Amino acid sequence: MKRSPYATEPRLPSLREEILAYYEQGKEDARLRQGTGRLEFWRTQDVLRRLLPEAPARVLDVGGGTGIHAEWLAEDGHEVEVVDPVPMHVERSGRLPGVTARLGDARALPAEDAAYDVVLFLGPLYHLPERPDRVRALAEAHRAVRPGGVVVAATINRFAGLNDTLLQGNYFIPERRERIDAVSVDGRHGYSSADPHFTTAYFADPAEVPGEFTEAGLAHEGQYGVEGVAWLMGGVEEWLDDPERREAVLAATRRIESEPSLLGASGHVLTVGRRS
Repeated sequence: MKRSPYATEPRLPSLREEILAYYEQGKEDARLRQGTGRLEFWRTQDVLRRLLPEAPARVLDVGGGTGIHAEWLAEDGHEVEVVDPVPMHVERSGRLPGVTARLGDARALPAEDAAYDVVLFLGPLYHLPERPDRVRALAEAHRAVRPGGVVVAATINRFAGLNDTLLQGNYFIPERRERIDAVSVDGRHGYSSADPHFTTAYFADPAEVPGEFTEAGLAHEGQYGVEGVAWLMGGVEEWLDDPERREAVLAATRRIESEPSLLGASGHVLTVGRRS
């Protein structure tokens, strides 16, 4: 079986301790199932269902966490494998019907060459602050997906932290404002034990991501703003509780999802590429 040329490399960086500790709290699954986090979940689901081939497709969900997306993908009839560096995530996602799971790093995927129809990176890129690591991970996706196959990667937008803290009122706390302003300059969200809200991450300029896809050998095909501007509007949580209003919000966000002038307003962006 052909595997990553990096898989046995002894100097492969391991997952940072603070990132592991953050995700071992088990909060990410709940975040996407309640409150405004549902907008991110439902919109990601909406975009992926339009991008993925008809079931059954073989899907590699890298950084798939506890399987929040793997679960519905398997229910849709796809064959899903989760690869994640957090043992608790692997244990929980591996219990889902139709889902297999194993430990692994996005930069050295435990995967055969050209074995998957789809490779999803719905988290790994924003925990790789250095561009060479992000390109290396995308090159691994290029290796693992079949010719003609699709790679979809999520990034957190450069000003997502600034917008979110303004919305929540935390921007007016001097210590938070100083940290968020620094992230707005270079995208680097450093770890601080005094700030439990997030961990080490990279907040990307949407315009830079297609270049990383190209450098990794993937043909860039498009970008989709996940939450659009809806996540910044007062009342969105109540709108999501109401089925009729929820559908209107999702439809409105879909309408502007690839508008270049609005991509940076979304909290997250999905970038799509294909192996030629």
